[in-house]
Amino acid sequence: MTINKSLLTGSTTMLILKLLDDQDMYGYQMIEELAKRSDHTFSLKAGTLYPLLHTLEDQGMVRSYERNADNARVRKYYSLTKKGDEMLAEQKQEWKTYISAVNQVLQGGVNFA
Repeated sequence: MTINKSLLTGSTTMLILKLLDDQDMYGYQMIEELAKRSDHTFSLKAGTLYPLLHTLEDQGMVRSYERNADNARVRKYYSLTKKGDEMLAEQKQEWKTYISAVNQVLQGGVNFA
């Protein structure tokens, strides 16, 4: 089953912040890890990811640094800041509230019995 792309749009920031909450990563690594963890349900393109990372960096949610990879190639890694960690916590709580409300509607409303 294919997931409507608009559902991913609203949660992309939260998913990227969560990846960086677990460990520092470079862009392609984030794309691969997100696909792996979601059983390939989420497939980000570089053209979507990098503008988002630049925005998050401008907002102080992530920071970047360069590090040599095994093959002497320099890669740009991203790490979560304290501000990004706080934003992730807020977004996770909003997501839980949203999912709960959607499930209540899908199940026909709240049962007070």
